[in-house]
Amino acid sequence: MQQLALLVTVEYVQTPGEFVSGQVRSVREKVDQLAGSVAETVAAEAQQVSVVRSQVGEYIREQRSAARVSLRELARTAGVSNPYLSQVERGLRKPSAEILAAIARGLKISAESLYEQAGILDRRAGNPDTLAAIRSDDQLSERHKAVLLELYETYVREHAAVREQTAPDTTGAPSGTPEDAVQDRTPGAGPAPAPSKESA
Repeated sequence: MQQLALLVTVEYVQTPGEFVSGQVRSVREKVDQLAGSVAETVAAEAQQVSVVRSQVGEYIREQRSAARVSLRELARTAGVSNPYLSQVERGLRKPSAEILAAIARGLKISAESLYEQAGILDRRAGNPDTLAAIRSDDQLSERHKAVLLELYETYVREHAAVREQTAPDTTGAPSGTPEDAVQDRTPGAGPAPAPSKESA
């Protein structure tokens, strides 16, 4: 009986080769899972980069058309080749920050606007038309444009904060605009007081 039990025990012990094969198989499965998730992430990021590249290219083409500058002329002033600039406009190449700055100089627009389109800078708060008008004003220096954009963004944020504070409160607490608060403190403002019992 002991010999039979010993035989049964020996039959279930893995050989070193089987153990290694099992470990290799387990590692391969984990690597395949990780490779699949990494491939999905890379594909999603590549698609996002492609979209950003095409947005930058379209924006550059629109600005070039609006400024009535030829591709060749812009390429010359930006210090890049015609084919390279054409590829940037078609979204096939992602220009560096330095090349974007050179293109912005050639188009006489703010480099910041190109950086935002390329995703290098976060987009500013506010109306895009107002931002574009400030950036495209030839009467302003780059320093003045930067100061105006900063002021405008500050005002937009402050206005949004006031709106949030004065938004209707669903908890039942009193709400209103700052103007309502001023009216409430103004003498003689508001509804007439109810008649008292003595005056009746």
